[in-house]
Amino acid sequence: MARPLRLEFAGALYHLTARGNARQKIFLDEEDRRCFLEFLGKEVEQQGWLLYAYCLMDNHYHLLLETPEPNLVAGMRRLNGVYTQAFNRRHRRIGHLLQGRYKAILVDKDAYLLELCRYIVLNPVRAKAVKQPAQWRWSSYAATAGRASAPPWLALKAVQVLFASRAAYERFVAQGLGQESPWVQLRGQIYLGGEEFLKRLERRLPARPVRGVARSQLQPTRPNAQTIEAAVARCYGVPVANVLERSNADAYKAAVYLLRRVANLPLALVAKRAGVSPPRVSQIQAAIERGKLDQPLKDLLESYKVKA
Repeated sequence: MARPLRLEFAGALYHLTARGNARQKIFLDEEDRRCFLEFLGKEVEQQGWLLYAYCLMDNHYHLLLETPEPNLVAGMRRLNGVYTQAFNRRHRRIGHLLQGRYKAILVDKDAYLLELCRYIVLNPVRAKAVKQPAQWRWSSYAATAGRASAPPWLALKAVQVLFASRAAYERFVAQGLGQESPWVQLRGQIYLGGEEFLKRLERRLPARPVRGVARSQLQPTRPNAQTIEAAVARCYGVPVANVLERSNADAYKAAVYLLRRVANLPLALVAKRAGVSPPRVSQIQAAIERGKLDQPLKDLLESYKVKA
């Protein structure tokens, strides 16, 4: 399995998650949650991080933080390590608590800071643990909304200053329910942002392939599935929603081919999106590469600077 790329630089904004091993709970009671927040606060202060939002669920947590110094890896290694040791000691357990490495998504601050601030605190509502975010004690919502005292390590004012009032913040969060997930815009599994943001990140990446790291993570400007499907829809004159319907045979095959060839999606994922088996995806790809291309597909390949 490919390991995630860890890109560190001053001023980077990350959405971080870590989950329990084998989906087990990482917080068994309130004392566990208090313990984790204590360790989190110490790490935020020691590393000089800006923590904009957090939420502790039962088997995972979410953090939205900025690193004024390039020190994410050192801080996260210690936070997760110290908490695991304390958890195992308290509950008389041994072994791994967390499932592999934490996930770190690099975020375009200008475009997604506010969206992720509300996405994170709405997790308990989406999980049906509570009906309102204020009812969940283990997130930054109550402090940001002025309903509870804030820990000194929470970048409270940096979020509050973006709203005319605390009531405006509450309305903004409430309006996030039912909206499309920000992760549909994710690129390379670890990038969330616009084209200019992705280009800036690409200049920070190593010029050569990194062993064990997925190619898509080293090419953040590579088109994602939504971009590919929208381009196919334009070229073939069909609605985006119908691109992956087999009744639109030419557009369907072009989309399947480009999702593999240009977006570099895994075979199983393309098969799932296209509603066919992985062998059928391979057959479509092979047939296109052996056969004569229609003009819309030629145009698409030329625009992506790819040869069939």
